[in-house]
Amino acid sequence: MRRALVVCLVMLAGCASAPYTHRSQLILVSPQEETKLGAQAYQEVLAKSRVDGRAVVVGPVEEIGRRIAAVANQPQYKWQFTVIDDPKTENAFCLPGGKVAVYTGIFPVARDSNGLAVVMGHEIAHALARHGAERMSQGLAAQAGGSLLGAVLGTGPGTNAILAAYGLGAQVGVLLPYGRTQESEADHIGLLLMARAGYDPRGALAFWKRMEEAAKGRQPPEFLSTHPSHGTREQQIAAWMSEALPYYESAAHAPVEALPGVASASR
Repeated sequence: MRRALVVCLVMLAGCASAPYTHRSQLILVSPQEETKLGAQAYQEVLAKSRVDGRAVVVGPVEEIGRRIAAVANQPQYKWQFTVIDDPKTENAFCLPGGKVAVYTGIFPVARDSNGLAVVMGHEIAHALARHGAERMSQGLAAQAGGSLLGAVLGTGPGTNAILAAYGLGAQVGVLLPYGRTQESEADHIGLLLMARAGYDPRGALAFWKRMEEAAKGRQPPEFLSTHPSHGTREQQIAAWMSEALPYYESAAHAPVEALPGVASASR
């Protein structure tokens, strides 16, 4: 009885709410610990990856990232934007503290800076809404009270856990899916972020249609793992558009430029 009471008190102390949507969340991992683990995990991923430092490739990612970071309202984040040269991986991710990586394989689907803003807004939304911490907390809450308290009081998860919680498996580019609720929430928040950053949110529908097309006849791209169906997503984005468009209309519009083709970009 005493153990159950302690666990309940810890769980109540961990109640939080997601930005914009105000959905209630159970989060037992501190922002400081989450950010520390995010930075460590980010370096581990980059150490195992082929980082692309070409200005023609990195420039659009950094420009979009700076614009979204400016409206994300996270002054404590130490933003970092990296491109990973992997044409076969249609993916991107954002770890706690603003550690963003974009795989070159997403460029042909995004096509231009507006399409890439959809991708980056979605991934940054996962970090802002602390979806990884929420998933870790759900796992901790399922453990015995002693293990739960140990994790909350300092013997928390390592970098493998933060990678898994933010959708990355032990192998770079292998995704572990978010739940559909979190994916829809990232769509919602990401749409608002890109609009506030000056990117046209109406481009989100075209991007997701291209992602659906890319999945036809083969295994779906990693970026679509457990996402809502196309029909559901289209309905949701249409419903959120009235909320997003005023942000876009009042923002300084970002220039829309074609993304470099990985095969044709000069080294």
